[in-house]
Amino acid sequence: MADGLRERKKQETRIALSWAAVRLAVERGYGNVRIEDIAAEAGVSLRTFRNYFDSKADAIAAREVDRSLRIAEELRARPAEEPLWVAIRAAVEKHFALGEEGHAERRPPDDKWIAGIRLMMTEPALQGAIVRAYARAADELAAAVAERTGTSGMYPRLVAEVIGAARSVVTAEWMRADPPRSVAELLSSALDQIEAGLPVP
Repeated sequence: MADGLRERKKQETRIALSWAAVRLAVERGYGNVRIEDIAAEAGVSLRTFRNYFDSKADAIAAREVDRSLRIAEELRARPAEEPLWVAIRAAVEKHFALGEEGHAERRPPDDKWIAGIRLMMTEPALQGAIVRAYARAADELAAAVAERTGTSGMYPRLVAEVIGAARSVVTAEWMRADPPRSVAELLSSALDQIEAGLPVP
């Protein structure tokens, strides 16, 4: 019981630091944010920040890492008789479309917020951290697919990479869509097209 509570507190701190890093980078600009600012925004010490992350880029990218872990866990927890694609879609939509706050990514983004995200994503250090996060996401999802299907080799990796590509395309489209569209709407459209075999529009 105590161990479970301690782990939950640690995860809450990790999420708070990651969200603080994102908010400050969007509001002030990535280069104007120090890790001391992130720690203060989250209400923890600098030492605590360093216990969780090596840099502000890692703190921002942690949202993708954590979400990937939750998607893989959800896929493993889906009913065994559920078809693979149905299970994958349910897992992805639950933890990607809804977002950490349960509703934030069902709304089109605010113009100021999306502009800040666009600017933030031009930072090379953050781009590198995101690439590493996506690589871990592919590893986690491939492992879950392999367990669920009893397969190995190319198949689970191919499934994971297709889902990863969809996430990447959805994120890019979300940042440039005019008028703005929600992540949930874009993700649903991408998964529909993959499920249909990517027919020519």
